This record gives sequence, structure tokens and C-alpha cells, in this order.
Amino acid sequence: QVHLVQSGGGSVQAGDSLRLSCTASGPKFSSYCMAWFRQAPGKEREWVAIRDTDGSTNYAELVKGRFTASTDNAKDTLHLQMNSLKPEDTAMYYCAAERRYGSTPPACGLAPDEYTYWGQGTQVTVSS
Repeated sequence: QVHLVQSGGGSVQAGDSLRLSCTASGPKFSSYCMAWFRQAPGKEREWVAIRDTDGSTNYAELVKGRFTASTDNAKDTLHLQMNSLKPEDTAMYYCAAERRYGSTPPACGLAPDEYTYWGQGTQVTVSS
């Protein structure tokens, strides 16, 4: 069982930066796919960044070059540094985790339904 607790977020102006954090309690999250998703009002939840179990990270095209996901393994914490924020980044942001097994696990998924554990969500609002 993994429990994810998010922090960070808030309301900023376009061009500003924010950092989100997601702390996991339970088994070491180095064996988990760790992801950031977001959901804007009236839209489906979409992936933002996926950290695979090999440490590599994929970013959605809309945030590539502006957002950076990082991990603090000692604290089992995943961060999302968001720079050059745009109004269209306004959404509820969620971290998510999914256990991976084996020495060569499959790549982490991009769909929300591929993740079992979710943080409580944190609102990011960017005004122009």
C-alpha cells in the first residue's frame, strides 16, 4: 500500500514558477512508476510527466522544456518544478504511482487508469 501526500501549488501570474511535491509512504518508490497528471475543468485527466523505474522521465509535449520532474529517493519525494507557467497550465495536479515488478518491467503507462495510487490533488491557477 502506498500513500501519496501532495504539497505546493497555488495561484501565480503567467511566467512565474511553482514547485509541487509528492511524498510517498510505504514501500520504496524506486520500484514504482511515478507520474504527474493534471485535469482542467471540463477536460480529461492528462499525463504531464512520467518517471520510469529506470530513472528516465518523459514529458508531455505541452510542458516539455518548462517542467522538470525530480526525485529525492532519501525522502521518497517526487517534485515537479514548473517554470514559465501559462494560463493553459491551470488545472488540478495529481501525482500517481504504480508498482512495477521484475528485473525488466514494462514501461510506465501514460493513462490514468494504469495507476493505482493517487495523491489528493493540488490546484495550480495561472492568470494572464
